Amino acid sequence: MKIKLDIVKYRFLFLAISAILLTPGIVAMIYSSIVYPTHTPLKVGIDYTGGTTLQYGVKEDITNERLSTVREDLAKGGIENPYLQVINVNAQEGSDLKAILSVRTKFIEEGTDTVNKITNIVSEEFQAPSLVQVSSVGPTLGTELFKNSLIALSLALLGIIAYLTFRFQFDYALAAILGLVHDTIFVLGVFSILGLFYDVQIDALFVTALLTVIGFSVHDTIVVFDRVRENLKYYSKKMEFGEIMNASINQTLARSINTSLTTLLTLAALYFFGGVTTKDFVLAMILGIAVGTYSSIFFCSTLVEIWEDKKKKAKTAAAV
Repeated sequence: MKIKLDIVKYRFLFLAISAILLTPGIVAMIYSSIVYPTHTPLKVGIDYTGGTTLQYGVKEDITNERLSTVREDLAKGGIENPYLQVINVNAQEGSDLKAILSVRTKFIEEGTDTVNKITNIVSEEFQAPSLVQVSSVGPTLGTELFKNSLIALSLALLGIIAYLTFRFQFDYALAAILGLVHDTIFVLGVFSILGLFYDVQIDALFVTALLTVIGFSVHDTIVVFDRVRENLKYYSKKMEFGEIMNASINQTLARSINTSLTTLLTLAALYFFGGVTTKDFVLAMILGIAVGTYSSIFFCSTLVEIWEDKKKKAKTAAAV
Protein backbone atom coordinates (compact mmCIF):
# COMPACT_ATOMS: atom_id res chain seq x y z
CA MET A 1 0.00 0.00 0.00
CA LYS A 2 1.35 3.42 -0.98
CA ILE A 3 1.30 6.16 1.66
CA LYS A 4 1.17 9.78 0.50
CA LEU A 5 0.04 11.82 3.51
CA ASP A 6 1.66 10.90 6.83
CA ILE A 7 -1.00 11.77 9.42
CA VAL A 8 0.55 9.79 12.24
CA LYS A 9 3.91 11.57 12.03
CA TYR A 10 2.30 14.97 12.69
CA ARG A 11 -0.44 13.76 15.04
CA PHE A 12 0.35 16.22 17.83
CA LEU A 13 0.40 19.09 15.34
CA PHE A 14 -3.17 18.25 14.32
CA LEU A 15 -4.25 18.05 17.97
CA ALA A 16 -2.70 21.50 18.49
CA ILE A 17 -4.61 22.85 15.47
CA SER A 18 -7.85 21.50 16.99
CA ALA A 19 -7.04 23.26 20.25
CA ILE A 20 -6.42 26.52 18.37
CA LEU A 21 -9.75 26.14 16.53
CA LEU A 22 -11.77 25.47 19.69
CA THR A 23 -10.20 27.76 22.29
CA PRO A 24 -11.52 31.17 21.05
CA GLY A 25 -15.06 29.79 20.83
CA ILE A 26 -14.92 28.24 24.29
CA VAL A 27 -13.69 31.54 25.75
CA ALA A 28 -16.48 33.40 23.92
CA MET A 29 -19.14 30.99 25.24
CA ILE A 30 -17.90 31.35 28.83
CA TYR A 31 -17.85 35.14 28.50
CA SER A 32 -21.33 35.17 26.92
CA SER A 33 -22.74 33.02 29.72
CA ILE A 34 -21.55 35.67 32.17
CA VAL A 35 -22.61 38.87 30.39
CA TYR A 36 -25.90 37.89 28.71
CA PRO A 37 -29.07 38.41 30.78
CA THR A 38 -30.19 34.89 29.75
CA HIS A 39 -26.80 33.43 30.85
CA THR A 40 -26.62 31.34 27.69
CA PRO A 41 -23.36 30.67 25.81
CA LEU A 42 -24.94 31.97 22.60
CA LYS A 43 -27.25 34.89 21.88
CA VAL A 44 -30.69 33.27 21.49
CA GLY A 45 -33.47 34.69 19.35
CA ILE A 46 -37.16 35.08 20.07
CA ASP A 47 -37.77 31.44 19.09
CA TYR A 48 -36.39 30.53 22.52
CA THR A 49 -36.80 33.63 24.67
CA GLY A 50 -40.20 34.72 23.37
CA GLY A 51 -40.68 38.08 21.71
CA THR A 52 -42.21 40.04 18.84
CA THR A 53 -40.80 40.87 15.41
CA LEU A 54 -42.11 43.81 13.39
CA GLN A 55 -41.09 44.24 9.76
CA TYR A 56 -41.33 47.62 8.00
CA GLY A 57 -41.08 48.17 4.26
CA VAL A 58 -38.77 51.13 3.59
CA LYS A 59 -38.37 53.09 0.36
CA GLU A 60 -34.97 54.54 1.29
CA ASP A 61 -31.46 53.19 1.79
CA ILE A 62 -30.82 51.94 5.32
CA THR A 63 -27.29 52.88 6.37
CA ASN A 64 -25.53 51.73 9.54
CA GLU A 65 -25.76 55.28 10.91
CA ARG A 66 -29.54 55.41 10.44
CA LEU A 67 -29.85 51.96 11.95
CA SER A 68 -27.91 53.09 15.04
CA THR A 69 -30.12 56.17 15.33
CA VAL A 70 -33.31 54.08 15.27
CA ARG A 71 -31.87 51.66 17.84
CA GLU A 72 -30.96 54.51 20.19
CA ASP A 73 -34.37 56.17 19.76
CA LEU A 74 -36.14 52.87 20.49
CA ALA A 75 -34.08 52.39 23.65
CA LYS A 76 -34.85 55.97 24.76
CA GLY A 77 -38.54 55.33 24.05
CA GLY A 78 -38.63 52.45 26.53
CA ILE A 79 -38.28 49.53 24.07
CA GLU A 80 -36.08 47.00 25.85
CA ASN A 81 -33.16 45.36 24.00
CA PRO A 82 -34.29 46.14 20.45
CA TYR A 83 -32.59 43.96 17.81
CA LEU A 84 -32.57 45.52 14.33
CA GLN A 85 -31.86 43.74 11.07
CA VAL A 86 -31.95 44.89 7.45
CA ILE A 87 -33.46 42.51 4.90
CA ASN A 88 -32.69 43.35 1.29
CA VAL A 89 -35.56 42.83 -1.16
CA ASN A 90 -35.47 42.08 -4.86
CA ALA A 91 -36.81 44.98 -6.88
CA GLN A 92 -40.21 44.09 -8.35
CA GLU A 93 -42.13 45.90 -11.03
CA GLY A 94 -44.54 48.40 -9.54
CA SER A 95 -42.86 48.33 -6.11
CA ASP A 96 -40.57 51.04 -4.79
CA LEU A 97 -39.50 49.18 -1.62
CA LYS A 98 -35.72 49.12 -1.21
CA ALA A 99 -35.40 47.12 2.02
CA ILE A 100 -37.25 45.74 5.00
CA LEU A 101 -36.34 46.86 8.50
CA SER A 102 -36.87 44.08 11.05
CA VAL A 103 -37.30 45.11 14.69
CA ARG A 104 -37.22 42.41 17.37
CA THR A 105 -38.09 43.12 20.98
CA LYS A 106 -39.58 41.41 23.99
CA PHE A 107 -43.08 39.92 23.73
CA ILE A 108 -45.68 42.60 23.11
CA GLU A 109 -49.00 41.95 24.82
CA GLU A 110 -52.23 42.51 22.86
CA GLY A 111 -54.02 45.74 23.59
CA THR A 112 -50.87 47.71 24.38
CA ASP A 113 -49.70 50.74 22.43
CA THR A 114 -46.14 49.43 21.97
CA VAL A 115 -46.53 48.63 18.26
CA ASN A 116 -47.70 52.19 17.55
CA LYS A 117 -44.81 53.58 19.60
CA ILE A 118 -42.26 51.57 17.58
CA THR A 119 -43.94 52.60 14.32
CA ASN A 120 -43.78 56.28 15.27
CA ILE A 121 -40.08 56.04 16.14
CA VAL A 122 -39.28 54.29 12.84
CA SER A 123 -41.33 56.93 11.00
CA GLU A 124 -39.15 59.68 12.45
CA GLU A 125 -36.11 58.28 10.60
CA PHE A 126 -37.75 56.87 7.45
CA GLN A 127 -40.45 58.39 5.29
CA ALA A 128 -43.80 56.55 5.45
CA PRO A 129 -42.58 53.06 6.41
CA SER A 130 -45.24 50.38 5.94
CA LEU A 131 -45.75 47.71 8.60
CA VAL A 132 -45.78 44.52 6.50
CA GLN A 133 -45.65 41.83 9.18
CA VAL A 134 -45.94 41.30 12.93
CA SER A 135 -45.06 37.92 14.44
CA SER A 136 -44.88 36.92 18.09
CA VAL A 137 -43.67 33.96 20.12
CA GLY A 138 -44.89 33.81 23.70
CA PRO A 139 -42.42 33.20 26.55
CA THR A 140 -44.01 29.83 27.37
CA LEU A 141 -43.77 28.61 23.77
CA GLY A 142 -40.17 29.86 23.55
CA THR A 143 -39.20 27.84 26.63
CA GLU A 144 -40.95 24.78 25.21
CA LEU A 145 -39.09 25.11 21.91
CA PHE A 146 -35.79 25.39 23.78
CA LYS A 147 -36.50 22.22 25.76
CA ASN A 148 -37.55 20.34 22.63
CA SER A 149 -34.36 21.44 20.84
CA LEU A 150 -32.21 20.12 23.70
CA ILE A 151 -34.15 16.85 23.69
CA ALA A 152 -33.67 16.49 19.92
CA LEU A 153 -29.91 17.06 20.23
CA SER A 154 -29.62 14.65 23.15
CA LEU A 155 -31.56 11.88 21.39
CA ALA A 156 -29.49 12.30 18.23
CA LEU A 157 -26.24 12.03 20.17
CA LEU A 158 -27.45 9.02 22.16
CA GLY A 159 -28.53 7.26 18.97
CA ILE A 160 -25.16 7.90 17.32
CA ILE A 161 -23.28 6.71 20.44
CA ALA A 162 -25.33 3.49 20.53
CA TYR A 163 -24.76 2.84 16.83
CA LEU A 164 -21.01 3.49 16.97
CA THR A 165 -20.55 1.36 20.08
CA PHE A 166 -22.41 -1.51 18.36
CA ARG A 167 -20.56 -1.22 15.05
CA PHE A 168 -17.01 -0.54 16.26
CA GLN A 169 -14.90 -1.38 19.26
CA PHE A 170 -14.92 1.10 22.12
CA ASP A 171 -11.77 3.01 21.07
CA TYR A 172 -13.21 3.82 17.66
CA ALA A 173 -16.62 4.74 19.04
CA LEU A 174 -15.12 7.06 21.66
CA ALA A 175 -12.93 8.78 19.05
CA ALA A 176 -15.94 9.34 16.77
CA ILE A 177 -17.99 10.73 19.68
CA LEU A 178 -15.17 13.12 20.61
CA GLY A 179 -15.08 14.15 16.96
CA LEU A 180 -18.78 15.07 17.17
CA VAL A 181 -18.10 17.09 20.32
CA HIS A 182 -15.16 18.76 18.55
CA ASP A 183 -17.30 19.82 15.57
CA THR A 184 -20.26 20.92 17.69
CA ILE A 185 -18.12 23.07 20.00
CA PHE A 186 -16.45 24.71 17.00
CA VAL A 187 -19.77 25.72 15.39
CA LEU A 188 -21.22 26.88 18.72
CA GLY A 189 -18.05 28.84 19.44
CA VAL A 190 -18.08 30.65 16.09
CA PHE A 191 -21.72 31.65 16.56
CA SER A 192 -20.97 32.77 20.10
CA ILE A 193 -18.26 35.06 18.71
CA LEU A 194 -20.62 36.31 15.98
CA GLY A 195 -23.22 37.02 18.66
CA LEU A 196 -20.77 39.12 20.64
CA PHE A 197 -19.42 41.14 17.71
CA TYR A 198 -22.24 41.13 15.13
CA ASP A 199 -25.34 40.51 17.27
CA VAL A 200 -26.09 37.20 15.49
CA GLN A 201 -28.87 35.25 17.22
CA ILE A 202 -29.62 31.54 16.99
CA ASP A 203 -33.06 30.07 16.34
CA ALA A 204 -34.70 26.71 15.67
CA LEU A 205 -33.07 26.55 12.21
CA PHE A 206 -29.64 26.67 13.88
CA VAL A 207 -30.45 23.49 15.82
CA THR A 208 -31.52 21.84 12.54
CA ALA A 209 -28.15 22.81 11.03
CA LEU A 210 -26.34 21.42 14.08
CA LEU A 211 -28.14 18.07 13.79
CA THR A 212 -27.27 17.90 10.08
CA VAL A 213 -23.62 18.67 10.82
CA ILE A 214 -23.50 15.91 13.44
CA GLY A 215 -24.88 13.40 10.92
CA PHE A 216 -22.47 14.49 8.19
CA SER A 217 -19.47 14.40 10.52
CA VAL A 218 -20.12 10.90 11.85
CA HIS A 219 -20.70 9.64 8.29
CA ASP A 220 -17.22 10.80 7.22
CA THR A 221 -15.64 9.27 10.32
CA ILE A 222 -17.33 5.91 9.74
CA VAL A 223 -15.99 5.80 6.18
CA VAL A 224 -12.40 6.16 7.47
CA PHE A 225 -12.85 3.69 10.33
CA ASP A 226 -14.46 1.11 8.05
CA ARG A 227 -11.40 1.21 5.80
CA VAL A 228 -9.12 0.86 8.83
CA ARG A 229 -11.06 -2.21 9.96
CA GLU A 230 -10.86 -3.79 6.51
CA ASN A 231 -7.12 -3.14 6.18
CA LEU A 232 -6.46 -4.60 9.64
CA LYS A 233 -7.81 -7.95 8.42
CA TYR A 234 -5.20 -8.18 5.67
CA TYR A 235 -2.20 -6.18 6.90
CA SER A 236 -2.18 -6.44 10.70
CA LYS A 237 0.68 -8.98 10.61
CA LYS A 238 2.67 -7.12 7.97
CA MET A 239 2.36 -3.47 9.05
CA GLU A 240 2.26 -1.38 12.20
CA PHE A 241 -1.12 0.10 13.20
CA GLY A 242 0.13 3.62 12.43
CA GLU A 243 1.03 2.58 8.89
CA ILE A 244 -2.38 0.99 8.39
CA MET A 245 -4.08 4.13 9.69
CA ASN A 246 -2.08 6.32 7.30
CA ALA A 247 -2.85 4.06 4.36
CA SER A 248 -6.57 3.95 5.21
CA ILE A 249 -6.80 7.73 5.46
CA ASN A 250 -5.07 8.15 2.10
CA GLN A 251 -7.42 5.64 0.49
CA THR A 252 -10.48 7.59 1.65
CA LEU A 253 -8.99 11.10 1.47
CA ALA A 254 -10.05 11.95 -2.09
CA ARG A 255 -13.57 10.65 -1.49
CA SER A 256 -14.00 12.66 1.72
CA ILE A 257 -12.65 15.89 0.23
CA ASN A 258 -14.65 15.58 -3.01
CA THR A 259 -17.89 14.88 -1.14
CA SER A 260 -17.38 17.79 1.24
CA LEU A 261 -16.24 20.17 -1.51
CA THR A 262 -19.33 19.43 -3.61
CA THR A 263 -21.57 20.07 -0.62
CA LEU A 264 -19.72 23.26 0.32
CA LEU A 265 -20.02 24.67 -3.20
CA THR A 266 -23.78 24.17 -3.07
CA LEU A 267 -24.00 25.75 0.37
CA ALA A 268 -21.84 28.69 -0.75
CA ALA A 269 -24.29 29.37 -3.58
CA LEU A 270 -27.16 29.29 -1.09
CA TYR A 271 -25.31 31.62 1.27
CA PHE A 272 -24.48 34.29 -1.30
CA PHE A 273 -27.59 34.05 -3.49
CA GLY A 274 -30.23 32.59 -1.16
CA GLY A 275 -32.65 34.36 1.13
CA VAL A 276 -31.50 36.32 4.15
CA THR A 277 -33.64 34.22 6.51
CA THR A 278 -31.52 31.10 5.84
CA LYS A 279 -28.07 32.75 5.88
CA ASP A 280 -27.22 31.76 9.47
CA PHE A 281 -28.52 28.23 8.86
CA VAL A 282 -26.33 27.85 5.77
CA LEU A 283 -23.32 29.40 7.55
CA ALA A 284 -23.64 26.85 10.37
CA MET A 285 -23.74 24.09 7.77
CA ILE A 286 -20.66 25.42 5.97
CA LEU A 287 -18.66 25.69 9.20
CA GLY A 288 -19.81 22.29 10.45
CA ILE A 289 -19.09 20.38 7.24
CA ALA A 290 -15.67 22.01 6.82
CA VAL A 291 -14.56 21.26 10.37
CA GLY A 292 -16.24 17.83 10.24
CA THR A 293 -14.13 16.86 7.25
CA TYR A 294 -11.01 18.02 9.09
CA SER A 295 -11.88 16.17 12.31
CA SER A 296 -12.73 12.90 10.54
CA ILE A 297 -9.36 12.81 8.79
CA PHE A 298 -7.00 14.46 11.25
CA PHE A 299 -8.61 14.45 14.72
CA CYS A 300 -10.55 11.19 15.21
CA SER A 301 -7.99 9.06 13.36
CA THR A 302 -5.17 10.61 15.38
CA LEU A 303 -6.94 9.78 18.65
CA VAL A 304 -7.38 6.13 17.67
CA GLU A 305 -3.72 5.84 16.65
CA ILE A 306 -2.54 7.38 19.94
CA TRP A 307 -4.69 4.97 21.97
CA GLU A 308 -3.55 1.94 19.96
CA ASP A 309 0.07 3.02 20.37
CA LYS A 310 -0.37 3.30 24.14
CA LYS A 311 -2.03 -0.15 24.30
CA LYS A 312 0.85 -1.66 22.36
CA LYS A 313 3.42 -0.07 24.69
CA ALA A 314 1.49 -1.29 27.74
CA LYS A 315 1.44 -4.87 26.37
CA THR A 316 5.15 -4.70 25.63
CA ALA A 317 5.89 -3.44 29.13
CA ALA A 318 3.73 -6.19 30.68
CA ALA A 319 5.49 -8.89 28.63
CA VAL A 320 8.86 -7.69 29.83
